[in-house]
Formats: sequence, structure tokens, C-alpha cells
Amino acid sequence: MNGQRKQTKLYGIMSVGAAVGLIASFWETLDKLSLLKNTHSTLSCNISSIFNCSNILNAHQSSVFGFPNSLLCVVFFSLILSAGLVGWLGSAVAVKLRFVYESLAVFFVCFGYWFFWQSIFNLRSLCILCIFCYIGLLGINAAWFRLNYKELPVSKNVHKILDNLVSRGIDIYFWCLIGLTIALEAVIKLR
Repeated sequence: MNGQRKQTKLYGIMSVGAAVGLIASFWETLDKLSLLKNTHSTLSCNISSIFNCSNILNAHQSSVFGFPNSLLCVVFFSLILSAGLVGWLGSAVAVKLRFVYESLAVFFVCFGYWFFWQSIFNLRSLCILCIFCYIGLLGINAAWFRLNYKELPVSKNVHKILDNLVSRGIDIYFWCLIGLTIALEAVIKLR
């Protein structure tokens, strides 16, 4: 029963992270539409010269695939939210599907890191909505890893190492370290 409670809690964390990301990416999509109508419009997320969504959303990096990145995020966070709610409400999510979702989440965490690198070092601005998306994404990745690591097709020795890392919470430190690295990069470069 304790294992089921842990899974339910992880799916709950995933659902909250996906909801935060979905709201932020939807809001970002609305802001992008506003900028497409009027490139000089003032967005609600333009807080300062550093936290300036307009700088980010007007850059080519915000439409890498030919459409706004935020649309891709809306789809992704919707998928994750649905999977998270299914698990949170007690239904089973097939192992193969969990690995597909985790692979998508890993892709998005890497893509998000690249995007923050571009924002910090090339555009010299940050989008506050992107920060909320990434915080949700880190929580999603942490939850998927904890749900899936026991089913990884690796040796027993690797499973023992992973069990030890998870039991000590080192996997959580890893996801927090990614977020702290981005924050440190921003503080150093944008101050």
C-alpha cells in the first residue's frame, strides 16, 4: 500500500507541475498572439529590462520549429497533465507509455536548457512565464524518473546504485541542481 501512495504522490507532483506549465505556456501563447498583432504592445510579463517577455517572444529562438515554442509546450503539458491525472486518480499507466512520456519530458528539459542559454547569453533577457514552465518541467522529470527507474532495462548492479541514489534523494538534488545552474548563469550574466 505504501508503494501505491508514493506513486499517487508522484503523479500528483507531475499533475501540479503540468498544470503550472500549461497555464504559463497558454499565457505565453496569448502574449505571442498579442505581439503578432502589434509588435510594440506591452505585455503583462514585462517586469524590467531583464524580465522582459517581449524581448524573448520577438526573437527567432521562440519559434524554433516555425511556430511559437509555447504552442508545443501547451500540447506537451496537456499530455503530461492527462497522464498525471490518470495516475493520481488511481489508474495504471502502461510502462511503455510512461517511458514515452519520460522521453518527451527529458527532451523538453534539454530544449528548455538550450532556450535559457539563448535567453541569458544571446538575448540577455528572461521570460518569467518560461521560468514557471521550466520549474514545472523539472518537477515532471523528477516524478517520471522516480516512477520509471525500477523498470529500466539495466543490470542488477545499476538497479542497486539507482535504489541507493533515490533512497538518499540524490535524484532530487540533480533536478534542483539544473534549476540552480540556470539561476546562477542568469545572475552572473544579467546582473
